[in-house]
Amino acid sequence: MASFPAYAETFRALHQPGDPLVLTNIWDVGSAKAVAAAGVPALATGSWGVAAAQGFSDGEALPLDAVLALVRSITAAVPLPLTVDLESGYGKTAGEVHETVAQALAAGAIGFNLEDSLPGTAILRDPTEQAARYAAARRAAEEAGVPVFLNARTDVFFVTPADLHGPDQVAEALARARIYADAGADGIFVPGLADAGLIEAFTKASPLLVNIMATDHTPPRAVLAALGVARISHGANPYRQAMAFLTERAHANQA
Repeated sequence: MASFPAYAETFRALHQPGDPLVLTNIWDVGSAKAVAAAGVPALATGSWGVAAAQGFSDGEALPLDAVLALVRSITAAVPLPLTVDLESGYGKTAGEVHETVAQALAAGAIGFNLEDSLPGTAILRDPTEQAARYAAARRAAEEAGVPVFLNARTDVFFVTPADLHGPDQVAEALARARIYADAGADGIFVPGLADAGLIEAFTKASPLLVNIMATDHTPPRAVLAALGVARISHGANPYRQAMAFLTERAHANQA
């Protein structure tokens, strides 16, 4: 089994603009094994599905101890790099984010998503304050000797209705990306950004590798690749689709 630093290096190398890494987000050991069986090179949790699978809402309602226990279970069961959605970092201060990341590293994670909105809200943190949280996460990784891939999620395109997305939102997200890059982030996750023209404008100017969330409204993988995207995530959709299938089968079994 590879060491966690080696897993981290492998995971980092998978991010190639023009040939994006596609992550089908998982929520437990069973889903991790199912996705791994498809021959994927890495795994990623999604906070919405992880929380829902245990009866909680998204927004850090699921206790951190439960998240860490899940990380330990997945990494023990599936020999693949695992990046973990830590929502807003489970901490009010940068110091608390440092401790959260240190614990998740000890549990076996080699990458993290940390978002810049307050837990369970559509309120964006001040970018300078958020940068301090990313810097704290990076320090925790350096102290552990693991070259983690730190994915800075910005919710700029979530807090604005899709029909109002335009150059102003791209400019705001890019300004945050530059600040977050200086703080030690490797990638920028922009859920809600779906328009091909805006994606292209963003990827061309971003100092960070760009992560797009795949939805019914985003371009297909081939188009995203041509636009310079380095990573594609599926978020809560795999969990929702799996649960919908179970419900459908349960209905059919009653016939």
